[in-house]
Amino acid sequence: MGGKEFIIKFFAGMFFLIGLGLVLMVIFTIGKNKGFTQPKFQVEVLFRDVGGMIEGAPVRLAGVNVGTVSDINFLEREFQGRRVRVKLNIFDKYRRQTEQKVRFAIKTEGILGEKMIEIYAGEGGKVVDLDQPVIGEDPLNVQDIAEVFANAAESFTKTSEVFNKVDMQELSETLAETARSLSTTSKEVNVILTEMYYISVKSKRLLDRLEQRIIDGSLFRVF
Repeated sequence: MGGKEFIIKFFAGMFFLIGLGLVLMVIFTIGKNKGFTQPKFQVEVLFRDVGGMIEGAPVRLAGVNVGTVSDINFLEREFQGRRVRVKLNIFDKYRRQTEQKVRFAIKTEGILGEKMIEIYAGEGGKVVDLDQPVIGEDPLNVQDIAEVFANAAESFTKTSEVFNKVDMQELSETLAETARSLSTTSKEVNVILTEMYYISVKSKRLLDRLEQRIIDGSLFRVF
């Protein structure tokens, strides 16, 4: 009986060790694929607002995951209007790609609006010193956009109310009267232009006759 208990405990221990080894192997494989074992360097980016971004959010460059957000915290004092410090762990193998003209911005992706850090290289940015805090670009504030649309809608509503208060019949009569006045004025102007045309024709004829008399030398000849 004692021998059977020993065998059972032995095999139970073996299965436990094998299971533990498989779990460690899976963790190591996943960690390797996620870059947990790869060497990294840290970059600090300063924002006014992170828009709900959380630690562990991905950092991407041209769509490639190059690191993760390791820490989000407040600054003791504001720096250039920024009060939130975000620490990024970026893989060493991508250091060369980030040591150029880059911009760090918070981007929204997915249906649920998850926040992430997007690095834009060579797109109007400037060469930054990654050993110093970098000024980042804040995320697009959806609430601000909603307020803009709400204000625009309110303005349109007020404009429509003003138009509704206008007496359309009176407006149409005013426009008709204006059109009649313009028509009368245009006819009078046409008459004046016609008379001026005839006057210019007659003046031209008179000048032609005077010119001909001067040429003939009979301008002052009476007989």
